[in-house]
Formats: sequence, C-alpha cells, structure tokens
Amino acid sequence: MSDGRLWSLFADSFWKILLPGLTMTIPLTVIAFSLALVIAVCVALVQFANVRVFKQLARFYIWVFRGTPLLVQLFVVFYGLPNVGVLIEPFPAAVLVFSLNEGAYCAESIRAALEAVPVGQMEAGYCAGMTYLQIIRRIILPQAMRTAFPPLSNSLIAMVKDTSLAANITVTEMFMVTQRIVARTYEPLLLYIEVGLIYLLFSTLLTGLQRMGEKRLSTHTKKGGE
Repeated sequence: MSDGRLWSLFADSFWKILLPGLTMTIPLTVIAFSLALVIAVCVALVQFANVRVFKQLARFYIWVFRGTPLLVQLFVVFYGLPNVGVLIEPFPAAVLVFSLNEGAYCAESIRAALEAVPVGQMEAGYCAGMTYLQIIRRIILPQAMRTAFPPLSNSLIAMVKDTSLAANITVTEMFMVTQRIVARTYEPLLLYIEVGLIYLLFSTLLTGLQRMGEKRLSTHTKKGGE
C-alpha cells in the first residue's frame, strides 16, 4: 500500500477507533472503577477493623482476584457461567469482572493508607466523644484517601489499558474495532500502532489529571498543617 493510502487509512480509521473509545472504553472504565472503589473501601475497612472472620473473607477475595489472570476471570464469567445457567451480557460481564479485579488491588492500597494514619488520630477521636464509625468517616478515611490517591490514580490508568481485554468477550471497544478494520484492510502494523497511540492519549490525559489532583491535595495538606 502506498504512503498516500496509508495516511488516508490512518486518518479514516482514527475516528472509527476513537468513537468506541469515547462511547465504550471510557464508560466501561468509569463505571467499573467507581464500583471498584466502593468494593475496595469496604474490603479495606473490614481488614482495618480486624474482625477475624470478615478479615479472612476479605483476604480470600483479594487472594483469588490478585492471583488469577484478568483474562481468565473474564472467560469464567462470560463463557463459563452460562454452563450453570447464569447468562450475563458482554458489557455487564466486563463491568463485573473489572470492578471485582480492580477492587482487590485498590483494597490493598487503601488498607495500607489506613494503617499509615497515626494511631493517635483514633485516640483523639474517642477523646472528643466520637463513635468508631464517626472517627473512620470524618478523620481516618479522609486522610487515608489522600495518601492512597497516587496509587489509585495509577490503577485507573492501568484499567483504561486493560479494557482492551474486553474484546475477548465481544465488547465492541476500541481494540475490537481495530481488529475488524485490520481484518478488512490487512494493515496490522499501522492500525495497532494507531490504537496504541489512542490508548496513550487517554493515559496521558489521566496522568495530567492525576498530577493536578496531587498538587491540589498537597496544597490543602500544607494549608491544614499551618
């Protein structure tokens, strides 16, 4: 294929790949990561409370989802569960798996951040007449989330790239659209580089937002310490 036709293909396919990125990849990431944060906070708090039975259940959940490949988890939910009568559409299946998988990783980040909060903060809360839940909600958790912000942001960026695996369960996101264009044009090098550049664009934007968030949190922390 001539250089002129290659550039024409690049320009023509760019919007065809970007559109499902905006309508499928980004929504999948936002929904799954939001659910993952809810799961992670709950699991981290269960471990922080140190109730033996619930802590063991939380550790088991983290052990399973951190110890098995994300692709295997997608296949188990989408292709395996129908054998036992559980049918889940591709997009909800992807949301379920991504949120559970990412929740396990984020739970460890938040747990470490919770444990990094000085013990005196808890004691000060009790001295002020606050209940355990009030101390967690008003004192411990806000401080922990500030500490956990950078690793959680990294997890979000990683999830944007991991959504490409959803193509394996027929979710029509950017990578699947690229595969279809490759099958039609027989130009894998150009098109896979192109989709890689679009993922890089998304990741770069999120990295910029992460830095802005870190600077803002740093400013608030300095003001709070003065």
